[in-house]
Amino acid sequence: MGETRIKITAVDPVWDRIRLDAEESVRNEPLLGGLIHGSLLHHPTMERALAFRFSMKLASGEMSEQILREIADEAYADDESLGQAARADLVAVYERDPACHRMIQPILFFKGYQAVQAYRVAHWLWRRGRRDMAYFVQMRMSELFGVDIHPAARVGRGIMIDHAHAVVIGETAVVGDNVSMLHSVTLGGTGKEDGDRHPKIGNGVLIGAGAKVLGNIRVGECSRIAAGSVVLSDVPRCTTVAGVPARVVGEAGCSQPSVTMDHRLDGAV
Repeated sequence: MGETRIKITAVDPVWDRIRLDAEESVRNEPLLGGLIHGSLLHHPTMERALAFRFSMKLASGEMSEQILREIADEAYADDESLGQAARADLVAVYERDPACHRMIQPILFFKGYQAVQAYRVAHWLWRRGRRDMAYFVQMRMSELFGVDIHPAARVGRGIMIDHAHAVVIGETAVVGDNVSMLHSVTLGGTGKEDGDRHPKIGNGVLIGAGAKVLGNIRVGECSRIAAGSVVLSDVPRCTTVAGVPARVVGEAGCSQPSVTMDHRLDGAV
């Protein structure tokens, strides 16, 4: 029984594909060989590679690469769901972003993917009571990637944040699985109130560029929020909302808007 489990867990098609892409990239662009070997090919697992990237990107004069690497290695070893979520996020970016042609791109070059993985380590720290270190990771993530996700927020798997500039997700926000959002999205509060004050985003939701979803409201699963909208009240499932303030303008147009990434409103009206 133990041997069977080892054989099953050794199969990792996502990591195998990343390594194949990495080897091809080294052949095509030898000048990137050091980066690609150091970041990917040198590591036996995807978790180890992610921990290395985390430490290299977030290190500064205030916190060394070694300390951050130890933190990330501990997180991935302690909670296998971090690696599972990282794979789901990577596949989501690869399948939904037309600018992503190889699996290595999100890990090496896409700040949205890298920011989400940094948040996941920060959330791990938060859940273990290491609040100050979690805040440090949040600060560095915001400084480096322009993405500010509070470590207490709860974010599901299969998340794609495209371009990812100026994205804010507040402390009590909840984001479901298979959600896609564009740059300048805010999941925020409406004032100085304390407690549960941020949005709850259902599974499969697509949030357009510049959209603001404010307050302790619920966005139903497989809905669409049009670019530039300001959402201040609950959104029914499988609908499209648009405007300032946002209102329902039609159905979502398909069963999986976060996967199709279709932002046009003509099919919703």
